[in-house]
Amino acid sequence: MTPEPERPRPGAIAPREGIHQRNLADASGVDDQEFYKRLSGEVAKGVAILSTTHRGRDYAATVTDYLSVSFDPPTMLVSIYSLSRLAEAIESAGRWSLSVLSSAQAAVADGLGEPGAPLIGLLDQIPHSRRDASAPPIVDGALAWFELRTVDSFTAATHTIFVGEVAWLGRPAEHRARPLVRFRSSYST
Repeated sequence: MTPEPERPRPGAIAPREGIHQRNLADASGVDDQEFYKRLSGEVAKGVAILSTTHRGRDYAATVTDYLSVSFDPPTMLVSIYSLSRLAEAIESAGRWSLSVLSSAQAAVADGLGEPGAPLIGLLDQIPHSRRDASAPPIVDGALAWFELRTVDSFTAATHTIFVGEVAWLGRPAEHRARPLVRFRSSYST
């Protein structure tokens, strides 16, 4: 007697030819992590510079994991690697900014996206300004910028998620540029 093939549970997606799927609840090896990384790269994301100032020093990095959470009050969140200097600086400073980059600013994203970027002089080659002398840096020419005050933070896996209430925001008077987008591990417009 031939055993009957296993039937998928109700609501489950049955394996089909041409569909690649994995159950990560049962295994989480290097192959599974790479598969997840590849699939999550299929999501187009806006590119921004996350920055803060702590003890007179600027900290900044390129991020794609940020989003608007609420309009009342205006609230955003950003996710960054917990062991980074930037995460530590934001935790201590309590203020940070997001500068949403235009398609003309891929070089800025590349420059601040390199792991181990030098701390001293980090923003020397990147045009930026501040709303006031103690405010976090804002990248000049960004499509939009948001200055935030941390209202909460928590750890999720290897990252810290900072939740911030928007204190100030702005954009250039001329705002016809297109956004810089990251898709399949490269920038596009």
